[in-house]
Amino acid sequence: MNLFEEAIFKNAELNTRRHFLKKCLSGMGALTLGSFLGGSLSGCGKSDLATGVDLSNPMRALPSHFIPKAKRVIYLHMAGAPSQLELFDYKPELQKLNGLDCPPSLLEGKRFAFIEGTPQMLGPQFDFKQHGQSGAWVTDRMPHFANNVDDVCFLKAMHTDEFNHAPAQLLMHTGSARLGKPSIGSWVTYGLGSENQNLPGFVVFVSGGTTPSAGKSIWGSGFLPTVYQGVQCRSKGDPVLYLSDPKGVSRDLREKTINIINDINKKQFQEVGDPEIMTRISQYEMAFKMQMSVPETMDISDEPEYIHEMYGTEPGKSSFANNCLLARRLAEKGVRFIQLYHYGWDSHGSNYKEALNHGFNERCQEVDKPISALLNDLKQRGLLDDTLVVWGGEFGRTPMRENRGGKEMKFLGRDHHLEAFTMWMAGGGVKSGYSIGETDEIGYYGIKDRVHVHDLQATILHLLGMDHEKLTYQFQGRDFRLTDVHGNIVEKIIA
Repeated sequence: MNLFEEAIFKNAELNTRRHFLKKCLSGMGALTLGSFLGGSLSGCGKSDLATGVDLSNPMRALPSHFIPKAKRVIYLHMAGAPSQLELFDYKPELQKLNGLDCPPSLLEGKRFAFIEGTPQMLGPQFDFKQHGQSGAWVTDRMPHFANNVDDVCFLKAMHTDEFNHAPAQLLMHTGSARLGKPSIGSWVTYGLGSENQNLPGFVVFVSGGTTPSAGKSIWGSGFLPTVYQGVQCRSKGDPVLYLSDPKGVSRDLREKTINIINDINKKQFQEVGDPEIMTRISQYEMAFKMQMSVPETMDISDEPEYIHEMYGTEPGKSSFANNCLLARRLAEKGVRFIQLYHYGWDSHGSNYKEALNHGFNERCQEVDKPISALLNDLKQRGLLDDTLVVWGGEFGRTPMRENRGGKEMKFLGRDHHLEAFTMWMAGGGVKSGYSIGETDEIGYYGIKDRVHVHDLQATILHLLGMDHEKLTYQFQGRDFRLTDVHGNIVEKIIA
């Protein structure tokens, strides 16, 4: 449909009885229901009546509920769920049980993604050593990160409600295992806006070959205005698709075009009052600004050689290392929420890529140096104090070996596990060189200072100066929040 046809269609929608009668049953019903539930479907000005959001500039920096410890977040999600037992949760007792049949008490009444029958126990596959003044145990697969343990805070008794990837990723990033809820980055930008009006407030990078199992919904805006959804950028090629002007279209012509489109949208907003129209105007304006700001910010070739050596970056290529360096550059520019997803951590042992002693090892090599470089770089620039760095997957892995179909597999792997896994945080007001939580002697259950996914979300918002119970949005007649009706701040980790 071209622009002329679209104009005719829009005019018909607003002015003909046929379109009115076609939609009046659901439309009038929705208006009536909205009035009963106390919602607002009309807009009388430039603010959303239901939320108080200034729709003319929805990404402006907003005051927090109280003084924040962090201004921004860099969230490193290892999609597929890395094994805590091969990384940070050292269990020498598990090594003694290696190869023995799993006790029935660990299997009765439990649900697993693939384990059937009686699997064998599987000891740690790599060597561990203590590092730093904190004496934190770290695998030998992460030698660079081992030098940063005194800068981070480990949460070793994380637990979740979901043991399959997509629901668990949704729960981790949206607070719900079902589709349709806003991501944590969207909540943060909705609540705080952004310090840079020329860049998106919420930027997403994906590496490892594909998107996470839950897809782009984990950085979507759900029922929040779409201006708050994550903008996926690329470290190879054009940073954002369709960022460049078409051939023959000058910068001045593009500006005039956007101004005309926005004038039409403003008139439609005055007639219809749909808040999403103001969001559309804001997005057009942001897209125009991004044509200048994004290429400059995303060009890492101007970084000094020692920085490239520190991160292991290669300009022009797609990699987790490049994304880590871009995360630091965006943090410097005042972007509020920066999300990095790295795919490939699903270590079932069903093939070479999913084997603990093969693919898992390669994933560690891909992220170890860049993560350490990111922490060191933020620290040397004075950014770590007010930048919260979060690392983790969507759940943990079992202390027993996966036996898909009840049969021993060729490669070593572990099944999904929701009872216990490890995450860590750094900077942004959390204690450094600290560890909270404890699992039993084989890493199966959390036995001390357990932290649920909703607790983690509440704590992240708290560090950003927001009360997770007050950061709400009215939708379908009631107030929603990221943590739903759950979540407790993990006070012990706050500096």
